[in-house]
Amino acid sequence: MKLTPVGIDIAKSVFQVHYVDEETGEIVNKPIKRAKFLEHFANRTPCLIGMEACGGSQHWARQLTKLGHMVKLMPAEFVKAFNIRNKSDAADARAIWLAVQQLGKAVAVKTEPQQAVLALHRMCQQLVKFRTMQINSLRGLLTEYGEVMGKGRAALDKAIPAVLARILDHLPAVLVDTLREQWNGLTKLDEQILVIERRLRQWMLEDKAVKSIIEIPGVGVLTATAAVATMGDVKSFRSGREFAAWIGLVPKQTGSGGKVTMLGISRRGDTYLRTLLIHGARSVLNHAKELGPWVEEISKRRPRNVVTVALANKMARTIGAVLAHDRPYQKGYVNAKPA
Repeated sequence: MKLTPVGIDIAKSVFQVHYVDEETGEIVNKPIKRAKFLEHFANRTPCLIGMEACGGSQHWARQLTKLGHMVKLMPAEFVKAFNIRNKSDAADARAIWLAVQQLGKAVAVKTEPQQAVLALHRMCQQLVKFRTMQINSLRGLLTEYGEVMGKGRAALDKAIPAVLARILDHLPAVLVDTLREQWNGLTKLDEQILVIERRLRQWMLEDKAVKSIIEIPGVGVLTATAAVATMGDVKSFRSGREFAAWIGLVPKQTGSGGKVTMLGISRRGDTYLRTLLIHGARSVLNHAKELGPWVEEISKRRPRNVVTVALANKMARTIGAVLAHDRPYQKGYVNAKPA
């Protein structure tokens, strides 16, 4: 059954809706209050509803799906190509209406538990960022007084007690006490990060999909939980290769006149998950006892960073394959080709 396409530009209070009335051919582009939004679609025949994948879109996608509509969430950069000239709510809704009718990989509509796991990841990521900023701030402030310390948390913890004792002789005590409090605050951030990671580990023990990919080399608790939650429905990907391309771990292509040039990775999709996979691949290269013939062969002819990204790509494809076939990871598994 052909569904009527509808473009919706969501906001905090007023949503802009754009569609063409099938009976009259009238172009409708009107604002709808937040409180009346679901009521507007409750009694309509099923529609193909397009929205930008932004804040609040997952919630509204779930609500509209319950009403029988098909929802397609699209990246903002995909929609932007259809916005001609001036930007406004009405123009954005029309651009979304045009974009939803085109072929393109949609962003998966996630369940509430999956979105909850991603919320934990975002908070953990923010705490790690705060901790790094705090460390760099302490090092920078103490450099102003001639106290230079090595990079990293370990170097800071080792040197700062003696540094604070030295500067106490010629600097106000209020400054030294504040610096000490900021240093001690790093421990509180460590505790908050560990609590979130512990909760994610507990969720891992309860989720079958996470447990099936946790055995893949380079995939830890953070990567496994983030991959399952970010992917949403694994059936929305045709293969593990498409999943790897979706998160930007494949080369970008440019070409004209029949000549195609391969560039660096496209860096599309989820930056956080891509970063976790690359860090996991780097950990495997640095610490694994046996890298395997594939990694050893590519290491002979490619730079270290290229090998790291290639291994991250292989990890992503393995994650997609394991989840798609609903089986645990098996080292050295080879897919039997039909005769």
